[in-house]
Amino acid sequence: MKFERIEKIHEGRFISFYNAIYRTATGKQKIYEMISRDRNIRSIDDLRKDKCDAVVLIIQTPDHTKILLNREFRMAVGTEAVNFPAGLIDSGETCEIAAARELREETGLTLTSIEDVLPMSYSGVGLTNERNCCVIGTAEGTFAPSTSDEEEIQAAWYTKDQVKELLKGNLFAARTQAFCYMWANS
Repeated sequence: MKFERIEKIHEGRFISFYNAIYRTATGKQKIYEMISRDRNIRSIDDLRKDKCDAVVLIIQTPDHTKILLNREFRMAVGTEAVNFPAGLIDSGETCEIAAARELREETGLTLTSIEDVLPMSYSGVGLTNERNCCVIGTAEGTFAPSTSDEEEIQAAWYTKDQVKELLKGNLFAARTQAFCYMWANS
C-alpha cells in the first residue's frame, strides 16, 4: 500500500475520525476509516507516531496465584466485558506512574512492584493507531469503587480455575481473553 493522504472527518471530545487514503499495488484507491486520539494527523509520520497513549495493567497477587480482572460496563458495546485495568496516560506521566494511578482509581489497590513494561503495542490495529504499554506487576490492598462516576467497574482477584470458568461464558476484551487463556492453562 502506498499512503497518499489523510483527511479529518470529525473531531470529537476524546477521539478524531479520519479517512486514510492509500493506493493499492494494482492502482486502486483504498479509503480506510479510522479513529485516533491525535487531533492533528496530517502525514504518514503523524499516523505512525511514537507515543504511548495508554497503559494496560497485568497484575497478580504477590504470590502469583491470582490475576486481577475488571468486569466493566463498556458503553460502545452496551454491556459488561472482562478486561484488564487500563487507562490513558496523562500529560507528563510515565507508563509506570500512569499504571499506579489507574490501578488506584479503578480498583483501590496499590501497585507494589513492576516486574516488566512491554514495548508499545496497538490497542485496536484495525480501527485506530492508539498505542498501549503493558505494565506487568503485583498489587495489594483493599478493593474500592472506581473514583470516576463515569465508570462501572467490579475488580476482583481470580485463580486459574476461576479464569477458566470465566472464559467459558463471559465477554472479554480480546487481549485480555488471549492472555487469560494462556495464563490459566500454563
